[in-house]
Amino acid sequence: MSLIESIIQLGPAVMMPIIFLILALIFRVRIGQGFKAAMLIGIGFVGINLVIGLLLDSLGPAAEAMVSRFNLNLTIVDPGWPVGATIGWGTPIVPFVVFGAIVLNIILLLLKLTKTVNIDIFNYWHFMLTGGVVYAVTGSIMISVMLSLVHFLVALIIGDLTAKKIQQEFNLKGVAFAHGTSAIYVPIGIAMNWIIERIPGLRSIKASPEEINKKFGVMGEPLTLGTILGIVLGILAGFSVPDILKLGINVAAVMVLLPAMINILVEGLEIIREATEKMLKKRFPDREFYIGLDTAILVGNPAVLATGLLLIPGTLLLALILPGNKVLPFVDLAALVFLLPMAAPFLKKNLARLFLSGLVMVTFVLYAGTSIAPFYTKAAQMVDVTLPENVQASTELANLIGGATSPFGWLLIELSKLFS
Repeated sequence: MSLIESIIQLGPAVMMPIIFLILALIFRVRIGQGFKAAMLIGIGFVGINLVIGLLLDSLGPAAEAMVSRFNLNLTIVDPGWPVGATIGWGTPIVPFVVFGAIVLNIILLLLKLTKTVNIDIFNYWHFMLTGGVVYAVTGSIMISVMLSLVHFLVALIIGDLTAKKIQQEFNLKGVAFAHGTSAIYVPIGIAMNWIIERIPGLRSIKASPEEINKKFGVMGEPLTLGTILGIVLGILAGFSVPDILKLGINVAAVMVLLPAMINILVEGLEIIREATEKMLKKRFPDREFYIGLDTAILVGNPAVLATGLLLIPGTLLLALILPGNKVLPFVDLAALVFLLPMAAPFLKKNLARLFLSGLVMVTFVLYAGTSIAPFYTKAAQMVDVTLPENVQASTELANLIGGATSPFGWLLIELSKLFS
């Protein structure tokens, strides 16, 4: 287990090339081509992480400034997804969930009950965060592991069911996304699209990036949308003119650079995917397989990214007006985009539909966070997490991004109270 933990701590930029190089050799890709493919995937992940880091670093101060300006006096603080990941990878359930998930995936593949080989091991923390909070509720490793694996199984099923649609809409081949947070919001996206289709006027709004670009020309391009959204967020944060302009340029840079980094990763992935497909079709002519990856590959879509930016002020407003909410959106405001990518194809990548659906998703998150905060805080204390500088140790915690505050994660935590 210590070897696996050491590899995981290297992060996806190192872990994924190692995994894909092994896959390349297994599926008889020439060593030179296999090395090139694995390195392109690693370079793609480095690029994606750098660009997302630029986005989070740029938006973090703006989000904090908005929280201060709106004077939100709420008692449960969102400490950010790194705290959630630390809880996920820090509780005693880790070895049982990691090996259990891998074995469960293999069994389901052998029984032809899934097509997805989920190698996105770093993001197992989403399932283990749910299990970690369950452990804080029950003190039972067995119950915590079981419910973590149930969460894993549901995400795997959703990954299978959504794979074709996502591949088509994002121009990807042979991949799926069994993500413990993003996958859980797909049913909300489908339900919201069904409702919107039955509302005259609202259903007629055409707001995909392609349609906006067609109507407004350069003013509708991703770089322009990014500039405008960055400037608006800077104004809402009360920044000085130079800082507003800097934020506008940084957000525009993310809108342009993130798809480019994703293309590098996909180039490497395509080499291995083709070799994998060729060999598997020889051995299993009636089977189709998907490689389970991180939804970071999807967030570079202009509709997804733009909606994630719009959700920052929208989430702060919801936190202020929702009766009974006690969660102060904070560190994860800049990461709200990760709620959206798997639901986007089912909402026609329409900014209006995505935004309305995003508000519903955030409403679930805020109420779930309010509900589980005492146990989330206990789980954080159990693993002795390091909190952000401006989050006091005595404050109750519940972050916005992570399996525990997803609707299904919350349901599992509530069920676990029956065994406490």
